[in-house]
Amino acid sequence: MLTFSNTLQRVVQQRAEKIATIDGDRRHSWKEFHQRVSQFAGALQKLGVKQGSRVAILSLNSDRYLEAMFAIPWAGAAYVPINTRLAAPEVEYWMQNSESEVLLVDRNFLPMLDHLQATLPKLKHIIFMDNGEPAEGLPHYEDLLADAEAIDAASVQPNDLVALYYTGGTTGRSKGVMLSHHNMLFNAMQGMVVQSYSGDEIYLHAAPMFHAADAYNAICFCLLGGTHVFTPGFDPKRVLELIGEEKVTRILLVPTMVGMVMSYPALDDYDISSLKSIFYGASPMPEAVLKAAMEKYPAMEFMQAYGQTEAAPVLTILMPEDHVPEGERSRLLKSAGKAAPGVTLAILDDNDIELPRGEIGQVCAKGDNVMLGYLGMEETTAETLKNGWLHTGDGAYMDDEGYIFIVDRVKDMIISGGENVYSVEVENALYRHPAVESCAVIGIPSEQWGEQVHAVIQTKAGAESSEQEIIAHCKELIAGFKCPRSVTLQAEPLPLSGAGKILKTELRKPFWGDKAKAVN
Repeated sequence: MLTFSNTLQRVVQQRAEKIATIDGDRRHSWKEFHQRVSQFAGALQKLGVKQGSRVAILSLNSDRYLEAMFAIPWAGAAYVPINTRLAAPEVEYWMQNSESEVLLVDRNFLPMLDHLQATLPKLKHIIFMDNGEPAEGLPHYEDLLADAEAIDAASVQPNDLVALYYTGGTTGRSKGVMLSHHNMLFNAMQGMVVQSYSGDEIYLHAAPMFHAADAYNAICFCLLGGTHVFTPGFDPKRVLELIGEEKVTRILLVPTMVGMVMSYPALDDYDISSLKSIFYGASPMPEAVLKAAMEKYPAMEFMQAYGQTEAAPVLTILMPEDHVPEGERSRLLKSAGKAAPGVTLAILDDNDIELPRGEIGQVCAKGDNVMLGYLGMEETTAETLKNGWLHTGDGAYMDDEGYIFIVDRVKDMIISGGENVYSVEVENALYRHPAVESCAVIGIPSEQWGEQVHAVIQTKAGAESSEQEIIAHCKELIAGFKCPRSVTLQAEPLPLSGAGKILKTELRKPFWGDKAKAVN
């Protein structure tokens, strides 16, 4: 059976004394990792966590985060990874919607606790999982673990819920993507087939662990018994140091991170010769950045993944041999690759009929990695999984070799620095400002972020505001990465269609000009 506990039990059976995790001075073997997971699962059960419970994690990257990802299902519950960049009202909604009873938190998010405790009656326990002394009144992760007995893994089935990953919504509310043990483990096995990972390799958690993309790689290395190295958050200097110190062989980076590493002034001072490959994704990679990295490190392999949380998350992979900087095959650098093994991919029209090669339609997929559905959103689930296809919301075409090329988004979504931003979420925040008569949020090209969030606002008659005031207002309500980075304020009405809808296509034209595709 494909379950998280079976995965861990197999690794311990075969690689008990191999190093599993390295986090600062802490190093644990797979035997120790297994013991800590089963003990923390026992601690959770002592707190009342049972089959079907939800446990949220609001923390930067750490070895304890990975332990929790396995201990929570070991206790029979599902884990809820929370985006560490969210504002308190957004964290509140995720926890309320998921009905999380327990929260694991590090010291960076202690200022949110008063708000969360006051607004979440179902929140029974908060556990401090950081280093050092816990905040007053909070039990420490290590103390709970030490006081608990190891337990046998709860009896679960492959199609049982293992995690709730939240993603933005076109209705302004995040959607809880329900992923099963089978979804996540099957997707990781798909990746292992094409990525040639081995159990002797070392993976650096540089991308945030709340993302399904990092979980995908984490599970790959847990399946094989490789070694995990952790840095709390992305910092190019620390990443370069850790690659050299721990002889890291694999890393996942979003394109913005690749650009930051490549432009780091002291890059040549670090020995990163151990690094075999960079796996990148979550947003389109600027071709100039990719070519510069390939030229700088010709022996290194580059692989791109395309997908979404609803697919646990990988749908396609652009392989190292497809990263050709010159000649006719260099066109593939603009591609998102071909379907991963076990994924059926098609470009469909509005009636879910497959289009001829070269024609633009919506990317749709089938596979054992496709989600169970959205929590409590049956109609949205039915629409997204209509006719058995996962409808991604991305417009693309497929060439004669099966490579797909993303050209637009069907959904009103912006991808900035690897994070999905749904325009309606930002617009809802903007409309709460007293000077806003009407508004539209669009993505515009950004050299640093790929796309950046831009707001076009018609102000109310006689009202005054400024770009800085509008941005500050949004930061009180939504995560910083969702807030506009630039604002156009105008007195005249925004362009409308005959049906009275704001014409975002017209607002985008000055920024995108004659570009071949309307995404960056």
